[in-house]
Amino acid sequence: MLEINQAGLSWTTILRKAEAFERAFDGFDVARVAAYGDADVARLLGDASIVRNRAKVAAAIHNAQRITELQAEHGSFRAWLEHHQPQPLEAWVRLFKRTFRFTGGEITREFLVSTGWLPGAHDADCEAYARVLALTPPWARGPTPTEGTGPR
Repeated sequence: MLEINQAGLSWTTILRKAEAFERAFDGFDVARVAAYGDADVARLLGDASIVRNRAKVAAAIHNAQRITELQAEHGSFRAWLEHHQPQPLEAWVRLFKRTFRFTGGEITREFLVSTGWLPGAHDADCEAYARVLALTPPWARGPTPTEGTGPR
């Protein structure tokens, strides 16, 4: 949700509002956000402590609804991600664009790198790389989908 709201804005702005976003969106509880209706949309658009953008609010609710559908279909959102692993960034982007709203290449890449589904958060010569690799992130479990991840 923060990635979507950051689009077109600075990360500093979003990070300053992160706690307000968490409060406004019920602790980022997917099921609760998925159930939001018109009154919740009006509440969010009237909340000056967050980014009040109708398209971004609608995307957050839609995406929560899609995640709950994927959870029901696959058992969990993680299982849905596992089902599609490994694949290069371009394939992930196409999948996310078909599945979610407001998820272009950069938002998809940032999500997948930050959650360990794609490599790129650390270079192999970085001191943290070995620690990350020891955690066996999803990208390290099989063939590394480096094609298309691009330079950091």
